[in-house]
Amino acid sequence: MSPPDESSSDGGRDRPVSEDRFGPDSDRPSDSDRSQGSDPEDSPGREWSTGPDRAGPVGWWRWFRTTDNGTVTFVREMLESAAIVVAIGLLLFAVSGVWPPMVAVESGSMEPHMERGDLIFVMEEHRLTSGAAVDGTGIVTYQAGQGADYRSFSNYGDVIIYKPDGESDRTPIIHRARFWVEEGENWYDEADESYLGSADSCKEIETCPAPHDGFITKGDANRAYDQVVGISEPVRPSWVRGTAEVKIPWLGHVRLFFSRASVPASPQYGSTAEYGPSPGDDVTAPSLANSNESASHSAVVPV
Repeated sequence: MSPPDESSSDGGRDRPVSEDRFGPDSDRPSDSDRSQGSDPEDSPGREWSTGPDRAGPVGWWRWFRTTDNGTVTFVREMLESAAIVVAIGLLLFAVSGVWPPMVAVESGSMEPHMERGDLIFVMEEHRLTSGAAVDGTGIVTYQAGQGADYRSFSNYGDVIIYKPDGESDRTPIIHRARFWVEEGENWYDEADESYLGSADSCKEIETCPAPHDGFITKGDANRAYDQVVGISEPVRPSWVRGTAEVKIPWLGHVRLFFSRASVPASPQYGSTAEYGPSPGDDVTAPSLANSNESASHSAVVPV
């Protein structure tokens, strides 16, 4: 009696692996089944198997990118959105040279040129430097801007973001650089008397004579210099984070909402009645002569 044919299904031996295990009329998984990870026989060795626990890195990534599972889709979209935000942030950093490259304005001392909730793009002060800038600082003051017809945010001079008194734990301030002083200088005589408050001489101002080289600064809507009302000493160049370049109205409210940060008015800044607006001032500001509000400073929140 002849031995059974090895190729016959009656021979009791397994078919070669290369043969199709599905017959012509069997339920072969369709291409769509494969793309969605369907495997009727639940074979752990197939490339199109379901889920990351049964696939290699390539298969896992393909499944993550194509599955319509609700949870995975949500995570995937969140990661894609975060990647876009990071990419935009890195691009802005490459242009601005500072991180973070944008800040949100918290208060109104720079009105009407900047308002609470504006998002401000900040650039490192030594980039695109004007010839009217103070030597070695990259910053143009209000006084120098008048002579050079250099304007920023509808007024002369640069608007700077600085750390008050150089203290990193205090909220940065965004105000305009008005003029430059040198160590020991009696800057009372150089200042606009409209922004000196009730001081009648240098000795009545704590930071006069100047304790060091730096910028005298002021918010466009404020009635006194920062150095008169105690916000900061003359601003050293090393305290400056950058110059304000572009504003996007309202968008900063999103950042302020999440930070829930605020800058309360402080009595040390004095009454705005005392620092009332001067005749002919080219900065539009509402009159607060009969108000109890205090002079404020525009603080910023990094974005």
